[in-house]
Amino acid sequence: MEGQERRGKLIEILHNAKEPVSGTELAKKLGVSRQVIVQDIALLRAVNKNILSTTKGYMIYFQEKRKVNRCFLVKHTTDEIEDELCTIVDNGGKVLDVIVTHELYGEIAADLIIKNRLDVYDFVKQVKLKNTVPLKELTDGVHLHTVEADSEEILDKIESALREKNYLLDSPAP
Repeated sequence: MEGQERRGKLIEILHNAKEPVSGTELAKKLGVSRQVIVQDIALLRAVNKNILSTTKGYMIYFQEKRKVNRCFLVKHTTDEIEDELCTIVDNGGKVLDVIVTHELYGEIAADLIIKNRLDVYDFVKQVKLKNTVPLKELTDGVHLHTVEADSEEILDKIESALREKNYLLDSPAP
């Protein structure tokens, strides 16, 4: 199977998937190595496909037209990750990503797609199981989340809840 045909199949698999698909699973389905899948994903992203890489695998993401989003600048401890994410999803938000601005590497972003408590618990569990250091640790806990919601009012409610818990920062740290 040639590259273009394989990438077409890859898009088809992701379009039909209801949940993220791991690179290993995609590799098996397409009869190639996981590294080939990583390269194909990079090529597809270069032509503006909405492919996200999450802790659960790859997925195609389409934002519904009626949704709104906002970036929240936050800071908290590693032990507070679960509470921060639950605060967002419990108030009607979906955490799309995490972004840090590193003084040497610049902006570093990772897709999260956390839409409910189950996703929060799974994310926190994966961080612990894989003994991973959260991106926020690169910037003294300061990071951004892009949050999607059904309305500006919901985003305002999330902002208030984050402010009440002292997670919200009003302006970027130096």
